[in-house]
Amino acid sequence: MGRYLTRRVLQFIPVFIGATFLIFALVFMIPGDPIRALSGDKPLPQSVQDTLRAQYNLDKPLWQQYALYVGGVVQGDFGEDFRGRDVREIMTERIPVTARLAIYAFLFEMVIGIIAGIMAGLNFGGFIDNLIRISTLVVISIPIFVFGFMAQLLIGVRFDLLPVSGLRDGQASYIMPAIVLGSVSLAYIARLTRTSLAENMRADYVRTATAKGLTRRRVVGVHALRNSMIPVITFLGVDLGALMGGAIITEAIFNLPGIGNAVYQATLRQEGTVVVGIVTFLVLVFMISNLLVDVLYAVLDPRIRYE
Repeated sequence: MGRYLTRRVLQFIPVFIGATFLIFALVFMIPGDPIRALSGDKPLPQSVQDTLRAQYNLDKPLWQQYALYVGGVVQGDFGEDFRGRDVREIMTERIPVTARLAIYAFLFEMVIGIIAGIMAGLNFGGFIDNLIRISTLVVISIPIFVFGFMAQLLIGVRFDLLPVSGLRDGQASYIMPAIVLGSVSLAYIARLTRTSLAENMRADYVRTATAKGLTRRRVVGVHALRNSMIPVITFLGVDLGALMGGAIITEAIFNLPGIGNAVYQATLRQEGTVVVGIVTFLVLVFMISNLLVDVLYAVLDPRIRYE
């Protein structure tokens, strides 16, 4: 396991460089001049523009800008926005909001999705299975912004059960956005668990375990369910990073000051340093979550070895 982890960490280097360079190039190749956009209709003096371009390395070739950026990231410096505010300060302020939202959404989709999938898989072709399949299909078919506004109208306004927007009500303010954010992933998890469990329940090793006289709970929980969780864990590992990065629409609907909102505002102002800094953090989240998924494979299936 130690050698495997070392190899995976070393693989992070080319993956990180490739992903961040692609993001950096896409962001800084967007048409437009961010320095001219700072002053609006009244342009800044040319000398001031030249000074700002030199300060933010915008007067250098793209490869050199990227090299300077990576050098700063290695030292913990993510740069600063056009108002002189450190990007790390922005991330420190915004990331906890998005992280809480993502964790609540992750727990919601994982617990409810797996339970629904197990119920459907154990009643394959029955009423519960059909009910869960239809329900998840409806959730997948509804765009997330429509689902968000429906939740606000019904749960927040008409029945007044949860806060509609903002963070004025503390932790309760995250519940409805988390349900909206995790709803589509919940549907996929339920369907994935259902299919995988139903397939394993028909496998030879399950029939053998049943023939040996093991109880149904032990056959399902120890044998079938552990193998069925491998594809689900793979999806959850990838989805954890997707929840962090995909919260832009949800944060906008519910007026949450997270990194999604920060990326949106920075894109409008053409502040590429802020966008790249936040997305770089998300790349690291994706890589770490994928590493944890690979380690969990060996926990779920003893047949998997890394040495």
